[in-house]
Order: sequence, then C-alpha cells, then structure tokens
Amino acid sequence: MYPLTLLPTPTIASSQFIRQRFREKQAMTVLNFPVEFLLVLLTLTVFLSVKKWKRKPLNLPPGRQGWPFVGETFGYLKPHPANSVGQFMEQHISRYGKIYRSNLFGYPTIVSADVGLNKFVLQNEGKLFECSYPSSIGGILGKWAMLVQVGDMHLKMRMIAFNFTNNASLRSRLLPEVERHSLLVLRSWIHGSTFSALEEAKKFTFNMMAKNMLSMDPYEAKTDKLRLEYITFMKGVISAPLKIPGTPYWKALKSRSNILSVIEEKMQERTRQMREQRDEEVDDLLSWCLKHSDLSKEQTLDLLLTLLFAGHETSSVALTSAIFFLGSCPKAVRQLQEEHSEIERKKLQRAESSLTWEDYKEMEFTQCVINETLRLSNVVKFVHRKALRDVEYKGYKIPRGWKILPVFATVHLDSSVYDDPHQFNPWRWEKNNVTATTTNNLMPFGGGTRLCTGSELAKLELAVFLHHLVLRYRWELAEPDQPFAFPFVEFPKGLPIKVYSI
Repeated sequence: MYPLTLLPTPTIASSQFIRQRFREKQAMTVLNFPVEFLLVLLTLTVFLSVKKWKRKPLNLPPGRQGWPFVGETFGYLKPHPANSVGQFMEQHISRYGKIYRSNLFGYPTIVSADVGLNKFVLQNEGKLFECSYPSSIGGILGKWAMLVQVGDMHLKMRMIAFNFTNNASLRSRLLPEVERHSLLVLRSWIHGSTFSALEEAKKFTFNMMAKNMLSMDPYEAKTDKLRLEYITFMKGVISAPLKIPGTPYWKALKSRSNILSVIEEKMQERTRQMREQRDEEVDDLLSWCLKHSDLSKEQTLDLLLTLLFAGHETSSVALTSAIFFLGSCPKAVRQLQEEHSEIERKKLQRAESSLTWEDYKEMEFTQCVINETLRLSNVVKFVHRKALRDVEYKGYKIPRGWKILPVFATVHLDSSVYDDPHQFNPWRWEKNNVTATTTNNLMPFGGGTRLCTGSELAKLELAVFLHHLVLRYRWELAEPDQPFAFPFVEFPKGLPIKVYSI
C-alpha cells in the first residue's frame, strides 16, 4: 500500500465520483448481504441435516423415519383385522426385528413387539418410563383424565377407581348389578330377530356403568341420550385432531361438552342432597368421590367421564368379540352350555334365583373362553410410554424423551409363544394345557402399576352375560363381519346376528 503522502490529490470531480461509487457499493452490500448470508446458512443447514440423516446412530434399533412430520403414522394406523398384527407390523418385524425405531404421532419412537421389552417397560413405570399419550387424546378425554395422568395424581385417581371395582365390591354389589343388566338386554331379544350384537353389548355395559357410577336408570331418555353421545365421543378419540366443523374430532368435542353437562348436573344434585342431609343414601361412585376424595370439580368431572368411557367401551367390544368367535366354534358353545347348565342346576337346588360368587368361580371353561377372546381380539393393541432417561436394552439404546410403544397384539399372535396363534382355541387355557409362558405373556389389560383397574369387572361382565346367553339362545351371523383394529377395535357392521330361543 502506498504511503499517504504519495497519493495524488483528488480533484472535486473525482471526489464526487468516488463518493457516488461508495454510496452505490454500500447500497448493494446492504441489499445483498442478507441474501448471501441466508444462502450460506441454508447450504450449511442442508449439509448438516443430510450428514446427520446418513449417520446412523451406533446403538439405536434399526428402522426408518418415513415422511417429514407424519413419519410412518398413517401406515401404522392402517385398519386391519384385529386377530392379526397388520401388514405394517409384519413388514417391519420381518425387516428390522421385534424392536425397531420409527417416527409415529410426531415423535421419534421405539416400537416393541418383544415380550421381554414390553414387560420391562410396564414394570418400570415411573422409574424409567412414564405414560405419554398424544395431546389429541388429552384434548378429548380432558387434561385430568386418569389415562393421561402420571405420578401422585394418577395414583390418587387409581385408588378411587379401585375402590369402585375391588374384590369386595365385585362380590357384594357389582355381581347382582351385572346379572340384572344382562337379563334386561337378553330378555328383550325376540326369537328369529336380527340386530347388532355390538349395539346390544354397548347397551348392557353402558347401562350397568351409568347406574353404578351416576345412579342413572337404564332405558330412561337421559341415559339413552348420554349413551349416544358416547358413541360420537368414541369416534373422535380415534380420529385426526382437526377442530374443523363437521369432523369426528370436532363432533367429539361437542359430545364431551354435552356429557360433562349431564355429569355436572348430577354432581350439583348430589351436592344439594348432601348439604340438606336428606335421608336417602346414594351408593354410587359419584357420591363416594364427593364424600371421600379431595379432587376439584374439574378433576372429578374428567375422572367420571373417562371411567364411564373406559368401563363400557372395551368391555362391550370384548363381549361382542366373544359372540363372534363362539359363533364359528360350536364345540366351545356346547361345552359352555354344559358348564352353565350344571351351575344353573345347583342354583335351583339351593332355591336361589341369582348367581352367587361361588357360581362365578365355577365358570372355569368360561374363563378359558374369555382369555382366548382377549388374546385374539386385542381390544387394547398398544400403549404409549416415554423414556425418562437413556435406557439400554439388549444392546439397543432408548434415548431420553423418545416414545416407546409396547405392542401387546404382536405377542398375543406370536407363534413362538402360542401354538397356532390365529386359531380360536379356548382349550389352550385349560389347567392341564396352560403353561407359565402362556399366562405370563397374556397382557390384554396392560401391566405394572397401570394395570387396568376394571380388568376383573370386565371378566365378570363377560362371564355372567355368557352364562345367560348360552342357556337362552343360539345365534348365527346375519352378515359377514369381523373385528378390525382402527387402532381401537370395532366391528364395521356392528356384528349383525340372528337369534333363536332355546
């Protein structure tokens, strides 16, 4: 660079020219700098993203991410027969094994078809993993729904639900109620008539739960209206979370509001009765919550809405599945008839008109039918969990914050666990045939600290209904139908059956 003293002295014209060029250059720089900077930044981002995409983590399970944002969610949720794992699971297990990674419901996810990992996840609830359902589920069920709660709040709500369905309650209060509501439905069936078995099963389970939770009598206008609201509500739970008028999710939100209005009205009525110290004592779950729990009004509403939903939806689908599977297995129906005819004979000898707990405990083959129905129908196909910290399992790493889906259906239909797993075979559960492997791997109600509190009530409902069904009717399918996983199990046609009195 030349010394300043050697530079020529600029003229006025040249100085103006230089200043003009400087201003133009400055303007061009101001305009071009952001564009150039963004181009460099974009190039660098794409480069790093591609590099990261290509760099396979050393100890993550094999798998693929699928499309941006949605990942492989649509493929995973594609409807398929409930007594199969579906094409998506078959292909992924065949390609990657029983533990693989994916992108589901907007999150990086580990999918487990491995019985060991499924049990490991359920047994370490609150320690290594916690419940983590998509936000859309909470939007429908409510932020205080027991299904989406974790920690102390979940435990508190669980104890309330357990108080409603514990063994003492099943024996003294719920068994007579289950039998009464079973007969209310079955006695309305007309010889030679055709109807939806699913619709009848939902009437039975809903009316039973509504009576014992809210003291709502069956077949009253308000009870039937509430039941129909729950049908719309259920369709929204399994739909895309689109708050657009006319969509199932939008309709479900309206139904949720209508359901809560009914429950709130009942709550206000019950509170007024308690304040006025009326003589009548109402023995239902709502009264127990108001007297013995410290839940807020909003928490109580969400809890009751969820329990009424869960308490009738899964049980009705399981009962309909039993009717479906038995319809194609006359040998099992005959053995059921023999078992229940003997129970009925002993009951008449005692001059009793109702079933006792001892009668229920004698329904051994019936329990085999129930176990096989739950194994094949897979009413709850999988559950949602999240890793609370980095977890190592069989050499694989489950990163902190990743979702993990233990899939029960894949274990229930695994030929290495059950012989001829797609065959309805209740005899596999008989005492002389059943093995520890068979029983330990049956998880229709989940497991661990979040084992379904209504599992024993559901079995009681199925057993008592089947008792009266096989003694009173024979049935046949009126139209071809079967249970499909959407992922919640549903019968597309409602399982139309034709019944004949015995």
